[in-house]
Amino acid sequence: MAVNDPEPETGGGARAARGRPSLAAAEQHGAIGHQHRDVSGGWLRPAVFGAMDGLVTNVSLISGVGGGGLSQHSIVLTGLAGLAAGAFSMAAGEFVSVSSQNELIGSEVAKERYELEHNPHGEQAELAAMYRARGVDAELAAEVARQLSRRPEEELRVHAREELGVDPHELPSPLTAAGASLVTFGVGALIPLLPYLLGFDALAAALIVAAVAAFVGGGLVARITARPFWRGAVRQLVLAAFAAGLTYGIGRLVAHG
Repeated sequence: MAVNDPEPETGGGARAARGRPSLAAAEQHGAIGHQHRDVSGGWLRPAVFGAMDGLVTNVSLISGVGGGGLSQHSIVLTGLAGLAAGAFSMAAGEFVSVSSQNELIGSEVAKERYELEHNPHGEQAELAAMYRARGVDAELAAEVARQLSRRPEEELRVHAREELGVDPHELPSPLTAAGASLVTFGVGALIPLLPYLLGFDALAAALIVAAVAAFVGGGLVARITARPFWRGAVRQLVLAAFAAGLTYGIGRLVAHG
């Protein structure tokens, strides 16, 4: 295993460094045979959660009031109110949640920065011990830790990844998470309302449209995460059907109680 010294090398070390291909050159010549999608942007989880939550929430709400025998106007009003309330609630929750998480990480990273500034040798020894625990030879682990100590910001990033499991330079954006939740919840919640908005005064039509959306949406999410389409599709359909059936039963019981 070779160690790249961040400082200028001399003699044989410099010649060896010149002989090593850079990352860009390696990519250009196909040495890196795969690429990963961005999993740290903070948009996928709230987007998927928002869309599925909006769909299940509103189809359940519509099923409940529809089962209770309310008019088309009342169902549309209830559905639109649920859409607006749910979308803004989801957005606010995501913003506060991600912001609080980032603030907590920032606080812990600040502690790590303090330790690196006031106890550099101890932190260097700690990092070397982490690498030894992962199977790196003791001498090489000490050398890697020593070289990283020459670049304080990179050393801080490594300590944060090793000790906290995060990269402080790649934290999710609260605004991105909130925006994704707001938009996708609204889209998901609108789907079961479409038949009523188009003039179809039939709960069955809303349930069919919602079932198709749940099936397709669950399958697409499964494909994004490289899982079988049918697995995600059936799972989402079953969950949506259970929620809608439960609220429909409650609506019927209240209406005839």
